[in-house]
Amino acid sequence: MPSFRPHTPSLVRSGGRARSAGRDETAPVAAAISDCGVYRDGSRLPGGFTPAAALQQVREVETGSGDAFVWVALHEPDEGQMQSIADVFGLHHLAVEDAVHAHQRPKLERYDTMLFLVLKTMKYVKDDPAGGSREIVETGEIMIFVGPDFVVTVRHGEHSDLAGVRRHLEASPAFLKLGPYAVMHTIADHIADSYLDVTDLIETDIDTMEEEIFSTQAKTDIESIYQLKREVVELRRAVAPLATELQRISGEHDDLVDVEIRRYMRDVLDHTIKASERIASYDELLSSLVEAATGKVAMQQNVDMRKISAWVAIAAAPTALAGIYGMNFENMPGLDWAYAYPTVLVVMAVICLLLYRTFRRNDWL
Repeated sequence: MPSFRPHTPSLVRSGGRARSAGRDETAPVAAAISDCGVYRDGSRLPGGFTPAAALQQVREVETGSGDAFVWVALHEPDEGQMQSIADVFGLHHLAVEDAVHAHQRPKLERYDTMLFLVLKTMKYVKDDPAGGSREIVETGEIMIFVGPDFVVTVRHGEHSDLAGVRRHLEASPAFLKLGPYAVMHTIADHIADSYLDVTDLIETDIDTMEEEIFSTQAKTDIESIYQLKREVVELRRAVAPLATELQRISGEHDDLVDVEIRRYMRDVLDHTIKASERIASYDELLSSLVEAATGKVAMQQNVDMRKISAWVAIAAAPTALAGIYGMNFENMPGLDWAYAYPTVLVVMAVICLLLYRTFRRNDWL
């Protein structure tokens, strides 16, 4: 268990949300705190706490009735704010560095009696206001520090709010009594369920694209297929490594995680594997759709080239006759004939008509 540190930085709550970049190094820690609560026997203690006061309260009641822990939620803290939290809870500096700088891969690391779990969050946006009707997968990250008597969550992104998860947990005191790892499970379960929701929406778009590609009327848009494939690749990078990391919880950290939580985590693992398998199948299907779309475009180009060639051939006959009689030689047959001009026009029309019927019969026009 990390030792309690007597130094407690000033934590005066301020309005407004802290930003992740370009933030003043002297910004108060409270500017990055979304919520801070103390839980004992599955219930939240009334009142507001600073992280230091919350941890002190927890360790005072640990010798009393029931177990207690503190849950601090942060949103995009800067280095100074995160370091202040690390000083209170004794967080490892390597994990703190990862929590400040986003764009981490999903992973699970252990530091003595603390686990550090990184999760990628996904939100599927059907309509992008800036780009029209483009499908976009918004990404974010949640880092979870879990110790014997505390949970520290760090969010990056606007769509990864955990207020609903906290309310759900507070409405289930029997499960919340299982301690800090119950919070880790609920967050992981919430994110795994969001993966399944995103894959359902992507499947709907893939079905629509498939209908358009194999429709003779619809125009093939290969760019939208490539864009959706990029989104699927991003999903795969977020979900596939997580399944491996979740398996390690039961195999390598059973001394930290309660057996009941490990049972629940296996359910999260099942959801993650299911989402990973879906994403892998979507990736293969989109690759097939790209090939089909490319073949359709090539076939359409061949049809267009045949039509162009047919019309060029039809136009070549009158052009040749007009070019011959346009050479203005003095001794040319038919120049002195009164019906030469209409006869040449009739011959041109007959040749064009015969060529047109021939091309039509062979499906060139």
